[in-house]
Amino acid sequence: MSKSFNEWVKGCQQRVEVAAGELLPPTDLEPKILHEAMRYSVIGGGKRVRPLLVYAVSELFGVDEHNADRVALAIECVHSYSLIHDDLPCMDNDMLRHGKPTTHAKYGEAMAMLAGDALQPEAFIYISETTLNPHQKLVLISLLADAASSRGMCGGQAIDLSMVGKKMTLEELRHMHALKTGTLLHAAVMSGIWCAKEESSSEELIEALSSYGNAVGLLFQIVDDILDVVSSAEKLGKTAGKDALENKPTYVSILGLDKSRELAKEQYELALASVQKIENIVGGNKTLRLREIADFIYSRDH
Repeated sequence: MSKSFNEWVKGCQQRVEVAAGELLPPTDLEPKILHEAMRYSVIGGGKRVRPLLVYAVSELFGVDEHNADRVALAIECVHSYSLIHDDLPCMDNDMLRHGKPTTHAKYGEAMAMLAGDALQPEAFIYISETTLNPHQKLVLISLLADAASSRGMCGGQAIDLSMVGKKMTLEELRHMHALKTGTLLHAAVMSGIWCAKEESSSEELIEALSSYGNAVGLLFQIVDDILDVVSSAEKLGKTAGKDALENKPTYVSILGLDKSRELAKEQYELALASVQKIENIVGGNKTLRLREIADFIYSRDH
């Protein structure tokens, strides 16, 4: 791997941007305003952590770029739809996302709702357009649908809304975030291996990748909660300190800052242990990107 991590990340981010530009409905196609809102929500913002995970695992097995790009964009579309809906006044009522006005702040609540609604089925179109075999497509569709369902993001958001101003145990908080944030990050990891030939996937390898996906999923949310306390809106690209203002349960509110940092380190170490297991199975230094993504999530400041 001759590219540095930053160079690799920029290359992956560019791949998602190009795929989104080419595949999302164009703004000259009616209904133009809806398509404009969809493109506004996906193109030109975000760290693209979920596509990075798809690409990192896909590269382990030499997955065709055409397929990896479509699967990465599909997951990013579902992520973008969830952010649009999360930001609405009936949910978190946020006006800033990725350093720019949220979709409803720019296009109004009704159009933002429709943009989110449209991005979700759009994701499954991209999976259907891969050259993978029917079984692989079915597994990918199932993974993504489950991650977005009441057993995933929607369920986690429902719990989140119902617990504002209430006390949660640490295990209840873990469960909420495993659904709200963790399932889609886990799906990104597992999608990468299902883009590969099925015979390349042993049960041991699938289990190690699943453990990695679970660890980075929880790590991402813990770090998010920490940054909401210690960072600024300018760095985050979204409103800072909002969880505390709204009296929402977080790792910091339950454990305090120091214990939350300890828990983040614990999950980071679990992720690295899973990477080592994966490397022992696949051989060589092919897992460097997975290790670097865990480093990035653990040490990020925005």
